Amino acid sequence: MISVREAHAALLKVVRVLPTEVVPLSNAVGRFLSADVLATDAFPRFDMSAVDGYAVGDGPGPWRRIGAVAAGEVLSRPVGADECVRIFTGAQVPAGSVAVVMQERCTEKDGLMRVTGGAPHAGAHIRRKAEGYRTGDLLLRTGDRLDPAAIGLLASSGIRSVAVTRRPRVAVIRTGGEFIMEGQPMEGRMHSSNEMMLEAALREAGAALSAPPFAVDDDADRLGATLRTACAEADLVLTTGGASVGDHDLLRPVLEREGGTIVFHGVRQKPGKPMLFATLGGTPLIGLPGNPRAVLVLFMVYVRSVLRALQGARHPGPQVDLLPLAAPLERKGERDEFRAARVTDGRVELLPDEGSHLLGGLVGGTVLCHLEAAQARLDAGDLVRVIRPLP
Repeated sequence: MISVREAHAALLKVVRVLPTEVVPLSNAVGRFLSADVLATDAFPRFDMSAVDGYAVGDGPGPWRRIGAVAAGEVLSRPVGADECVRIFTGAQVPAGSVAVVMQERCTEKDGLMRVTGGAPHAGAHIRRKAEGYRTGDLLLRTGDRLDPAAIGLLASSGIRSVAVTRRPRVAVIRTGGEFIMEGQPMEGRMHSSNEMMLEAALREAGAALSAPPFAVDDDADRLGATLRTACAEADLVLTTGGASVGDHDLLRPVLEREGGTIVFHGVRQKPGKPMLFATLGGTPLIGLPGNPRAVLVLFMVYVRSVLRALQGARHPGPQVDLLPLAAPLERKGERDEFRAARVTDGRVELLPDEGSHLLGGLVGGTVLCHLEAAQARLDAGDLVRVIRPLP
């Protein structure tokens, strides 16, 4: 059995970045860049007015108004020392202008403009050409995720398409014969939730399903055939159930029979101790337990990082903050523990501990508090690791 840190390292060591594709910038949100992006134009492209007002020449005033410039327009000649131009936000500042004066400080009468409150400062309210970036500047790096701000940054340079890694195709396999199936008795069976929950989590993380989730009962031959199909079609395979060591836990023996390589089986953690990681035909496979809470916790802790690594993320995650605990805590056991928590006023409030089959405590605005095995006693104010979800 390995530690949580060792499990993270083993997972990311096997992952290989997916191929590149070029997509329109308008469809690139949430994607990861597969190449550096350089500015194709400067920003701003010209000296630009930051306010509505008057662009004034290099004279003491008053200034004679010679025209007006709106955004998208260009004055046909330079501004003289005793001249000014009515100008609007975003318009190109005419040559010869030394400052823009806000309209609130200006009065105009008989074609002459005067300024109240003192002479304007040179360069006032002018956004200088290329003060944001110059042509050829590095805007974003390989492995950066394109959020709305990044999309806007690239668009401001005239960029309309980008090279990104392909979205991961993920196969989901639910194992077990204890679920309610159409046409079968309901007595002794339960509603299945893991495959639907994982499908939702994958979509939220920007991954795509390679096929509808597979459902396999406790049959070794059927499981083997499903594993072969899933691994041939997907970039990552997630299974739920069958990862422990009971008579009906078939995942490991079937993987070994099919020629898979077991990287690790068992992690010193709660929940999710039976977690398994293997490869089959070169495709990584993460065997998650059957209990829904454990499935979702391990998705947040491990699977999201793998999905980001497949897309070449520079920082696969998870994102960890060190924050003070709100109340003292005593623990027993020799495993790391992942507890649902809320962060209130910068302090970590642990939610009531729930069994690995219960999901209620993970609904709505929670984070995971990672309590390491050595942290048997914690006082209020002690720092703990908080895992925040990364998209």
